[in-house]
Amino acid sequence: MPINIEYRGPADLPEIIPVFPLPGALLLPRGQMPLNIFEPRYLAMVDDCFRDGHRLIGMIQPDVAHSPKNSDKPALFRVGCVGRITQFAESGDGRYILELTGVARFRVLEELEVLTAYRQCKVDFFAFTDDFKARLGEDEVNREALLVALADFLKANNLKVDWEGVESAPNEALVNALAMMSPYGPAEKQAMLEAPDLKTRAEILIAVTEMDLAKKRTSGDPPLQ
Repeated sequence: MPINIEYRGPADLPEIIPVFPLPGALLLPRGQMPLNIFEPRYLAMVDDCFRDGHRLIGMIQPDVAHSPKNSDKPALFRVGCVGRITQFAESGDGRYILELTGVARFRVLEELEVLTAYRQCKVDFFAFTDDFKARLGEDEVNREALLVALADFLKANNLKVDWEGVESAPNEALVNALAMMSPYGPAEKQAMLEAPDLKTRAEILIAVTEMDLAKKRTSGDPPLQ
């Protein structure tokens, strides 16, 4: 997804961003994430993103394991990914339909006390300067092992995929798209997000997929629906 602004490094991004805590949601640099926004606080967040001109939203997972039970403000994982709103539509029934394009990962320095209903954090992008370099480390990815794991997963779950599109996708796009679409839990998604490079992210995805398939074969669990 092309965007109308070039982010060349951490200095091109603001230190304070709105964050959208969403369990199981994984956004990665140059990946696309559709969002259906309907809660009033997040509708206001989107309005403010356009008003402020940056059109940036930080996607981050709640850290439920370290949050008080039934808290309406759960703790956050320390690493998320900021995305720019690259598609926007109004539904006609009060919702916003968005698509975010991932820009770079960030580390939360502190959550701010704010008057807005949505949460805001002071963040640091400098630990993830490689995120600004498209297709970095593609040659290190074991593409064959990734495709084998994908084929096994599809077969086990009676799913189909556009293999022509898969085979023509560059390694970065393929790894990140499969990671973002994977059906695994918050811990696995966070591990893929925090992977130091594309090769490691692919290896985590392959390992998690193989473990999931082995578990299903052992337990006799039915395929995913």
